[in-house]
Amino acid sequence: MIAARRRIGVTLAAALTLAGTYGLGQWQLSRAAYKERLQAELQARSTLEPLGNEGLRTLTDPGQAVHRPAVVRGRWLPQHQVFLDNRPQNGRVGWVVVAPFELAGEGPGPAPVLLVQRGWAPRDFLDRTQLPPVATPPGDQSVQGRLALGPSKLYEMGPTDSGRIRQNLDIQAFSRETGLNLLPYTLLQTGAPSEGLSRDWPPPAFGVDKHYGYAFQWFALSALTALLYVGYLYRGRAARPQSAA
Repeated sequence: MIAARRRIGVTLAAALTLAGTYGLGQWQLSRAAYKERLQAELQARSTLEPLGNEGLRTLTDPGQAVHRPAVVRGRWLPQHQVFLDNRPQNGRVGWVVVAPFELAGEGPGPAPVLLVQRGWAPRDFLDRTQLPPVATPPGDQSVQGRLALGPSKLYEMGPTDSGRIRQNLDIQAFSRETGLNLLPYTLLQTGAPSEGLSRDWPPPAFGVDKHYGYAFQWFALSALTALLYVGYLYRGRAARPQSAA
């Protein structure tokens, strides 16, 4: 009786473990497939015609704008330019410079403003507060790039930053702070280095290989569980004649 209960308990434990690990492996595969579709969609968007000022005014879904090329006309608002700290690039610590760009053109209400991630500059290791020399062209300008959501967010322990040096930048909060009519996405400025900034933006990280790796681990654990259970049954059958004797 005790041996029978033990076999039932082991069988239930093995079944639950197999169901759980196999299900988690399938879930990781589904996540990998989703990110592969997302990657293909973003790559397809990058081949579309660049959006201009009017196209940006009519965009209603920020998610559908991500990774689309754009060429905008307007003027910089350097009085609201900020420097995002602790942004490494190619093994060096530095800043991502973000500045509002007021779009040219007429329309009802205040002019829309697009936050532009202008580029990256290295940080002064001797003086953290020393800002890099970044030139801002005056007057009407044309800026090209690809659309993105807000700047990547880093962990911060204290309250939201203010001032020119910041850890993070939230579009809605910055709109309330400055009173600017900010669009709900940003522009990653592309092109050759200029104005004291480089624009070697890393490609979007989808982590597809990570999901395949996790799936392999879960399936391997499923296989190990099955092998251990089969071994348990084999040992049990081999031991029965000895116990009967």
